[in-house]
Amino acid sequence: MADTVLYELTDGLATLTLNRPDAMNALNIELKVALRDALRQAADDPAVRAVLLTGNGRAFCVGQDLKEHIGLLAEAAERGDGGQVMSTVKEHYNPITEAIATMPKPVVAAVNGAAAGAGAGFAFAADYRIAADTAKFNTSFAGVALTADSGVSWTLQRLIGPGRAADLLLFPRNVSAEEALELGMVSRVVPAAELANEALAVARRLAQGPTAAYAAIKESLAFSAGHGLAESLAKEDELQVRAGASEDHRIAVEAFVKKQKPTFLGR
Repeated sequence: MADTVLYELTDGLATLTLNRPDAMNALNIELKVALRDALRQAADDPAVRAVLLTGNGRAFCVGQDLKEHIGLLAEAAERGDGGQVMSTVKEHYNPITEAIATMPKPVVAAVNGAAAGAGAGFAFAADYRIAADTAKFNTSFAGVALTADSGVSWTLQRLIGPGRAADLLLFPRNVSAEEALELGMVSRVVPAAELANEALAVARRLAQGPTAAYAAIKESLAFSAGHGLAESLAKEDELQVRAGASEDHRIAVEAFVKKQKPTFLGR
């Protein structure tokens, strides 16, 4: 794994740390490729039962590395193919966001600082967001004459409603951690000094939980966001049959009857 993304697997928890602290974890090509590949690795590895995504330094991720981007724009202009630069959406941002949102295991985003543009989008795609009280969010896209990417058009309005999402996309501004909590952008806010421990505790709890049930919960939420009641009920039936056949369900029921705490196996 490239040094731009640190990957650590311990007791079922894969911790992915964006590691360009001097650039506030801005997304250059190297980092985007490394993050995409790390997320795919975590998604495909049966030993991984939960993922913790965070940033090294004072930022979570400030989005596209504009210093690299302006050079690529100049090169594309010389070739007469300016649109080719934006192939990064298809090649990097879309696969990263899809991996976070659809992998069959929970993803926790520990937002340790600024999360802007695609960086905010990656956090919004996670299943659980815990932010430092010093963190801030900014959609940023319109400020550089771009539209939403990294799934923000889909995730943000589901978190805070379409009206507020349109406001923040049309008029980008810094949203404090406190306001983000009030709006529903994040699940929890903790003092910055406590973020690492608190996020690790949340992620470890998920890594020790019923992984197959978590996967079904993610799938049912995503399905029901775009379907009606009847179809959603049918999907719940399908997923509950699957969950009910899992070893973890049997373990949980037996533990409940015995008044014991279950030890889930993730299958």
